[in-house]
Amino acid sequence: MRVSFLVLILISFHSCKLYQPLTFNSGSADNPVIAHRGAWKAQDLPENSIAALRQSILLDCAGSEFDVRMTADEVLIVTHDSDYHSLQVEENTFAQLSKVKLNNGESLPTLRKFIEAGMRKNITTGLVCEIKPSKSKERGEHIAENVVALVKELKAENYISSYISFDYNMLKKIIEIDPSAQTQYLDGKKSPAELAQDGITGMDYHMNVYKENPEWIQEAKDLNLTLNVWTVNTQEDLDLFLAYGFDFITTDEPELLLKVMNTNHTNSGYQMVWNDEFNYSGKPDSTKWGYNYGFVANEEKQYYTDHQKNARVEDGNLIIEAHKEKIKNEQFQSEEFKHKSWMRYAAEIDSAQYTSARVVSAGKASWTYGRIEVRAKLPKGRGMWPAIWMLGDNQQNIGWPECGEIDIMEHVGYEPDTIHGTIHTKAYNHMKGTQKGKTIYIENPYDQYHIYALDWSPQKLDFLLDGVVYNRIKNEQKTTAEWPFDENFYLILNVAVGGTWGGRQGIDDDIFPQQMLIDYVRVFQLK
Repeated sequence: MRVSFLVLILISFHSCKLYQPLTFNSGSADNPVIAHRGAWKAQDLPENSIAALRQSILLDCAGSEFDVRMTADEVLIVTHDSDYHSLQVEENTFAQLSKVKLNNGESLPTLRKFIEAGMRKNITTGLVCEIKPSKSKERGEHIAENVVALVKELKAENYISSYISFDYNMLKKIIEIDPSAQTQYLDGKKSPAELAQDGITGMDYHMNVYKENPEWIQEAKDLNLTLNVWTVNTQEDLDLFLAYGFDFITTDEPELLLKVMNTNHTNSGYQMVWNDEFNYSGKPDSTKWGYNYGFVANEEKQYYTDHQKNARVEDGNLIIEAHKEKIKNEQFQSEEFKHKSWMRYAAEIDSAQYTSARVVSAGKASWTYGRIEVRAKLPKGRGMWPAIWMLGDNQQNIGWPECGEIDIMEHVGYEPDTIHGTIHTKAYNHMKGTQKGKTIYIENPYDQYHIYALDWSPQKLDFLLDGVVYNRIKNEQKTTAEWPFDENFYLILNVAVGGTWGGRQGIDDDIFPQQMLIDYVRVFQLK
């Protein structure tokens, strides 16, 4: 009898230890991943299911988002649409709705069961509670009251990382009940200043809202608002919002986002310091870009203009477009150019036969060191000479090549499968035939976007195509004649026609017009 009693005590002690609740620590996931309606997609689970919630916890996501509605008999349930299998949620009882199970056999989850599941064996994944709008303001506020009351009853306040809603009044009601609650607005119609004024602690807008209002990102950071974005599912967009330094990213692809995080530059200590995503229309942003005009160099045949047909932003791209057209040369018989051997040709042409654009960040933005990325499609055809490159800010004072030149990408149309990455300095330049450069094979540069990049440090210059380094130029630690790259450089994007290199095999006049499409330009520097 005594032995049995001791065994019972030991079993009880072991059971208490085994089922002792784990300590939840919000934010310890150390990632920005919010699984949208749970991590459902990869495992083919129902959205807003407890199974999808558990999967997001297994993935160690920072948060798992779910949607809350209230039935006619005031049962809070987790479901997205206003109808559930053709039954209106607000007009039917839970008993009526729950007759139909989720497609994995799981019962329609009540909010109580869902939160309890989220508190079980979970030490990192916050619950992001979206309360769906109701048919009236009064009922909406009543739903918000019931949700907060249930959270308090379950002692789950620490597990709810934020309440989010399209209904602004709901969020204000939550703040009234619990001033310490984290709230995020979803609709995208309020500025950061308006949210802060009303006590909303964060903004959680669709990615297109941020693309159209990029200034709101820094405003929100300055106001200490939590930044979230929904619903981001492509690698390109995931990279963008990681680069912007968002606190959270809501996605249907949490596995992809966790993978992308490992290769994103922000994971290596970089932060984006300047960019243009070209999510507007018209001329290039005049706060970021200027132009060069006329004939510029290399006996090129195009005349650079700021005409919108030569340089414009539309459909999410900066378009630099070359045309076969006659235009008066304002530099004709220029006394200044007659006395410069490298520009004498410009003074001898009364009218140019081609137009294009050369867009520059000079006087607006320049950098020393960092990673410069340009995602672009190139123009096609014999005679085309597109380039993505940089010149030293001090060019006007000391001239070329002493100022240094970094050609991140050059391409000539008669070599359709090749791009070049090159530097020019006083010691190493094409006038002497000593320039330092390498080429790499490129597949389909005309119909597909590729990322042309430079990784620049005091020690080296790395030239990259789609993340692959194909040319590394090391600092020889000699003089500025070899390494003038410890100064600010500005960026140049242009499409040349003909010239000493691009026109080496002539110009095919049947190809025009031709475009270089730039999807984005991003500049990163170490924090």
